[in-house]
Amino acid sequence: MKSDDLIVKEFINNAFDLKFHLMDFLCIRENELDGFLENAKVNLASLHPGNNLTNTSDFYKNIVGDKHLADLASWHISSKAYISDTLKLQQRFSKNLVLDFGGGIGTHALANAMSGNVEHVFFVDINQTNRNFVEYRSKKLGVDKKISFFKTIQETEVSKFDTIVCLDVLEHLSDPSFQLDTFHQLMDVDSVGLFNWYFYKGENNEYPFHIDDEEIVRRFFKTLQSKFVEVFHPILITTRSYKKY
Repeated sequence: MKSDDLIVKEFINNAFDLKFHLMDFLCIRENELDGFLENAKVNLASLHPGNNLTNTSDFYKNIVGDKHLADLASWHISSKAYISDTLKLQQRFSKNLVLDFGGGIGTHALANAMSGNVEHVFFVDINQTNRNFVEYRSKKLGVDKKISFFKTIQETEVSKFDTIVCLDVLEHLSDPSFQLDTFHQLMDVDSVGLFNWYFYKGENNEYPFHIDDEEIVRRFFKTLQSKFVEVFHPILITTRSYKKY
């Protein structure tokens, strides 16, 4: 297993070989990859059907394809300083059995799998392309024995997790309060959840797939405040750490 400092250093250096993994997984050259990443946000946003969207899960499960990979990869490569701080945060709390919910391209799940404090990572993502890509990456990075892949939490057959990581996901869900309820049930008294959210569609609707409905957001914060207590951490990022009441 690698030290915490080495894990963060490797991410800052090359995002855990993310570009090479993308080129190999997608069978494209580096010059093609640069264009693929440069236009990632616009290409993903253009897929969104706007008010005609009736099922958020179907959108992320069946429609986004590799364009979601590109959007996530572009964000992780261009925002290494911020994301490295989220890795430092999870290193403060991650231990034993870890649920990574909606793990995307796998940065946080892979970092946890590299940690000596973590027994196993359960990577849950409804998008098959994401699961396939992170499984491919785990083999390349030599941590495939410490991570397994599922479409739903129920498939993990784990009743309690020691750590739950859910980053940049809640704002995509039609009922984020329900997801908080689920996390609450999956946490024990000593478990820690790492959550963030961004209930905002942007100045120019650049995030059309984010929830910003006032009633949904109000219900989310009521659920958060009634079922969780925040655990202070000194890192100046949007991600917060919680224990259950």
